[in-house]
Amino acid sequence: MRVLVTGSDGFIGSHLVEELVRRGYDVRAFVMYNSFNSWGWLDKCAPDVKENFDVFQGDIRDPNGVRQAITGCDVVLHLAALIAIPFSYHSPDSYVDTNIKGTLNILQAAREKNVRVIHTSTSEVYGTADFVPITELHPLKGQSPYSATKIAADQLAFSFYSSFELPVTIIRPFNTYGPRQSSRAVIPTIISQIASGAGNIKLGSVHPTRDFNFVEDTVEGFIASMNSVDAYGEVINLGSNFEISIADTALMIANIMSKDVNVGTDDIRLRPEKSEVERLWADNKKAKSLLGWEPNFCGLDGLERGLKKTITWFSEPENLSLYKTDRYTI
Repeated sequence: MRVLVTGSDGFIGSHLVEELVRRGYDVRAFVMYNSFNSWGWLDKCAPDVKENFDVFQGDIRDPNGVRQAITGCDVVLHLAALIAIPFSYHSPDSYVDTNIKGTLNILQAAREKNVRVIHTSTSEVYGTADFVPITELHPLKGQSPYSATKIAADQLAFSFYSSFELPVTIIRPFNTYGPRQSSRAVIPTIISQIASGAGNIKLGSVHPTRDFNFVEDTVEGFIASMNSVDAYGEVINLGSNFEISIADTALMIANIMSKDVNVGTDDIRLRPEKSEVERLWADNKKAKSLLGWEPNFCGLDGLERGLKKTITWFSEPENLSLYKTDRYTI
């Protein structure tokens, strides 16, 4: 099976490429073109993987490049997106172009080339939970420009299944964490600040809850969805079915790292009041039923195991040096 992975230069995408290569898939990695000839996190991937995949440098917003990239593939795992919520307040136009139009380019090319699509959604499309655990039938609420564009992209993906019988599966990961994640996410923010010696940890709102998922589990979910014909036309949560507050997560990390810290709110990091998603907690029964997928890093014990692996990676000086822990950037 030849697999195209868009967004393969990013956090989840690079882990997914590594695992697919190790399992013997023929992988084409779609990375964002840049003048530095950088492949993002794929430049740092494991030596046993590095020479065993093809790289396509392009832009998901360009339909001609997307069509070229998808040619000859059997399935596309579509992860390419702009994902930083604070930046979506600043530059919503770019989110429409990348997340909506980029997804349309994938769907159009996949329809033309008869290629299956695994489309990546996000738990942010649910907004603050009306009920928990959140099932796939939960109402969708675009509380940020980012989540609004992901709702639109999800609906486009489903429309191609309904209108053209394109084999599409919509995978909806809850908050994924692990090595290589951007510091725009809360767990890397906490770890990198502590590892850099900070005693006062600066965060946004600390009372919301999240359903955190170690990246290895998320990768397993993508691969399971790729191999399930029962998942055509379906939206499927990937979550641990466990919630924890941001504040308790920070204290848990500090405890693992054997550091005494004060966890505080930095006003500049706060979302607008009505944009904050207060509670996320996944119901993962559908993933278990349709995909045979279950998280290995679940519950309090699983979160602790995943955090330890993540902390180990961030604590390496070479890795920590990549993060600007002395400033907040959106």
